[in-house]
Formats: sequence, C-alpha cells, structure tokens
Amino acid sequence: MSVDLSVDIGGLRLTNPVIAASGCFGYGVEYADLVDLSTLGGIAVKGLFLDEREGHPPPRIVETPSGMLNAVGLQGIGVRRFVAEKLPVLRAHGAVVIVNICGSTVDEYVEVARILDDADGVDALELNISCPNIKKGGMMFGCSLQGTHDVVAAVRRVTRRPVVPKLTPNVTDVASFATAAQDAGADAVSLVNTFLAMAIDVETRRPKLSNVMGGLSGPAIRPIAVRMVHECRQAVDVPIIGMGGIMTAEDALEFIIAGATAVQVGTANFVDPLVWDKLLTGITDYMQRHGLTKVSDLVGSFITPGDAV
Repeated sequence: MSVDLSVDIGGLRLTNPVIAASGCFGYGVEYADLVDLSTLGGIAVKGLFLDEREGHPPPRIVETPSGMLNAVGLQGIGVRRFVAEKLPVLRAHGAVVIVNICGSTVDEYVEVARILDDADGVDALELNISCPNIKKGGMMFGCSLQGTHDVVAAVRRVTRRPVVPKLTPNVTDVASFATAAQDAGADAVSLVNTFLAMAIDVETRRPKLSNVMGGLSGPAIRPIAVRMVHECRQAVDVPIIGMGGIMTAEDALEFIIAGATAVQVGTANFVDPLVWDKLLTGITDYMQRHGLTKVSDLVGSFITPGDAV
C-alpha cells in the first residue's frame, strides 16, 4: 500500500514531515555528501543575524544523561554571506530551505527578513525568538507575549514567505505564546527550543560551559516537548512543527499524534547522521501497518481517556 507523506506548513508543501532542525545540521551543505538533501521535508539552517557572529568561546557543548547541553551562542556567517555562498548550493541540491533568523532588535529581524525575501531559494522563515544562551534578543522576545507579537507582526509585514516563530519552553504557558504568534500573523509555529540548563564540574566547582548556562536538548526533554505540542494544538489553528529529543520514528509519530504537522530532528543527527531514511521508513511502515494512506490524517489524532473510540 502506498502512503502519502506530504504535509502543508502555512502554504509550503513538504514531500514529507521530517525537517533537519536549526543548529544541528549546519547550513545543510555540510551534509550534502552524506544525505540527499532533496529527500528531507526541509532543512532549517543555522540561525542568521544581519552580520557575522563569533558565538561563545569554548567549552560550549557538554554531554548530559540522555541529552546535550550547548551554548554555542549562535555563531554564524551572517545573512548576506549565506545568500551568496550557501543558498546557491542548497538550490542546486533541491533542498527545501527554511531559514532560521535571529535579531538583537525587532529592526534586525525585519532587515534580515527583507534580504531573504528577495533571495531565490528561500522557502520559509523560522524566527528564533527563543535561544536560551544569548543575552540580547532570543528569550528577551520569546519570553514576552508582547515581544513575541511585535517580532512576528513586524516580519509578517515585510515578507511573502511563510513565517514560523520558534517558541521557547522556558515559560509558564507556552500555548499563550503560540496564540500571540498566531494573532500576529504567523503561518505556523515551531516548538520547542532548548530548555535553559547548566552543568557543574564538581572537582573544580566551575561551570562546564563558558557561558555558565546553555540549552538542553535530546531524549531527556521529549516528554515535556510532546506535552507542550499537545497544549498548543488545543490553542491554535495554524500548523505546528514539533521537536525535542526525536531519535526514532516512534518518537516522531508521538509528536504528530499529539498535534504536530511536521517535526524537526536535531540532536539525533549528531548520533547518527544517516537517521533520516530510518525515520521515513519507520513512519511509512507504521502507516502501512495501521492501514493509513495520509500522514496528515494522523495529526492531532491523540485519543484521551474520555474520548469515544
């Protein structure tokens, strides 16, 4: 039985729901010799500011039980170099390109969005308003309902591309932030970004990260992320891109059943750079086993104890 893995994210049609997560797949071109980039649902590229950025000094990555702690600090080449150097290569490989954009001010988000709106080969904009390890921007906007609304609304006015704010889990009620984003004109939301966390070297009593705190990702956060996707599905009508600790097809399906139209996979790529075919094969096998023809029929199909079956 053939299955249809295609999904729609705010008017952007993806051939399948599996997207490489920003920050864990570089600019995509680094993996072109290992992975057929055109077979992925999309690639969310490493976050871009207006100008080049060095990020934090090392050490900036620490392994944790069932996860990874990072404080890279959004090192990047800047949007203009990305458009000139990386985007043509991604186009040549047939990749669906979701550009993760960053800013220290609303005006910077807007300017980066303007540049990308004029670039050939950009399919959507993911607004990074939730990075937990930079002091300006990031959580400054993503932890404020008004800040979330302001950034999304400002970018929405200057681009034709689908706008997808990436939400932080480091708030009391993530669904209210999804609602603020939708009200501001977001075409979809992605969640969750990493959890603010830290690790201490007990022998030296010093932080293991130069930035002291960083973002926790990996399987340890998955149950919390699934819960947050479910909560947002109850609150908004726009598509949700779910992420957080996906290692297997079953993990991805859990997010989809909870309400995610598509998923992003990040930390798993460091463990197994060839995880992509395994995820798609596993999702396809599940659908065939359950007699399903469209993955979109699974979205939000979660059955609560009080539901009639």
